[in-house]
Amino acid sequence: MKNLKLRLIVMNFLEFAVWGAYLTCMGNYLGKAGMGSVIAWFYAIQGIVSIFMPTLMGIVADKYIQPQRLLGICHAIAGMAMIGLAYMGMSTPTPNPTAFISIYTLSVAFYMPTLALSNTVAFTILKDNGMDTEKDFPPIRVFGTIGFIATMWFVNCAVLDNGSFGFTLGENANKFQYTYMQFMVSGLLSLVLFLYCFTLPSCKLIKKESQSLVESLGLNAFKLFKTKKMAMFFIFSAMLGMSLQVTNGFATPYLTHFKSDPAMADTFGANNATMLVSLSQIAEALCILLIPFFLKRYGIKVVMLIAMFAWVLRFFFFGAGNPAFPGIILIVLSCLVYGVAFDFFNVSGGIFVDKECDPNIKASAQGLFMLMTNGLGATIGTLAAGAIVNSLCHWTEDGFLVGNTA
Repeated sequence: MKNLKLRLIVMNFLEFAVWGAYLTCMGNYLGKAGMGSVIAWFYAIQGIVSIFMPTLMGIVADKYIQPQRLLGICHAIAGMAMIGLAYMGMSTPTPNPTAFISIYTLSVAFYMPTLALSNTVAFTILKDNGMDTEKDFPPIRVFGTIGFIATMWFVNCAVLDNGSFGFTLGENANKFQYTYMQFMVSGLLSLVLFLYCFTLPSCKLIKKESQSLVESLGLNAFKLFKTKKMAMFFIFSAMLGMSLQVTNGFATPYLTHFKSDPAMADTFGANNATMLVSLSQIAEALCILLIPFFLKRYGIKVVMLIAMFAWVLRFFFFGAGNPAFPGIILIVLSCLVYGVAFDFFNVSGGIFVDKECDPNIKASAQGLFMLMTNGLGATIGTLAAGAIVNSLCHWTEDGFLVGNTA
């Protein structure tokens, strides 16, 4: 059993390490590459593809291809596309936006379904071996967050300058968090996970002798909206999804822009925005361990309310803070609150869906959950945030996002 858990830990570590390499620092690269005005669209694309791709891949995983194999195939395609982005960035400092966005779309179209597929694989393997998902999954999932943090720290400190590779906490324009190398790291990790998935235990398919068109397309997962409890859950999923991608897209450009202020140019937070933001994921990793206790003691409704209130505090502290003392205290508090805001909904939500749904639609239901959070909600939230940022701010030649009145 310990060996099995270790294998799932490695899977979760790599799954989120792929995402952590670029998700929170991509905005810094896009701004310098002449695509600052469309940052919101890069994050919205994640939401748009999440509207249909996780559900479609969930259908395939339920009926046709074993989930662990499909997980690997998706990572192979996503990884190769990410490496393609890195080569585009390597060839020119200002890649063609249309081509860049197109390849990026291909990558995230196959990565986003893996968030639900990895849950399906973990839940299935745990149950097939007589383990309790509510008890045994959170400690495994926490290593996904650790993987996310690990690559955030790596790209924050890693430098490739004139063929010389190294690490630094000081300012250097060639840090991976500012360059196309963040996409190379993500792509290579995806290919590693592609190979690893084919070493995992098989997840049995659930086949039926005869199916209606709705069932064969996996649309029967939408019948969950007929249940008041599930309908409310999915509505809250969309609302919290609106909040999630706002800081993913603009947190590091916001912190990095303080380098344009001489009084804050040398602060740790302004020069290591990706590492500072990683405090959010560290808090997330710790808060995951609280989920089993809160779910059993207070129930899903209270957990959801706590998450909503935590999101309010997250944005208040972040907006009021800055990298200098004492403003940095508010930034740190914002990052710590993020752990509760994210975990108390996303992780417990995955467990909730698994417990409430019939076995034959569980993968499709997990895809529907991702659709509402990372799809519909994320798209609306990111585009709204992007419209506000573009109307009030602009990118300087040095790659800083500053207010129009500055």
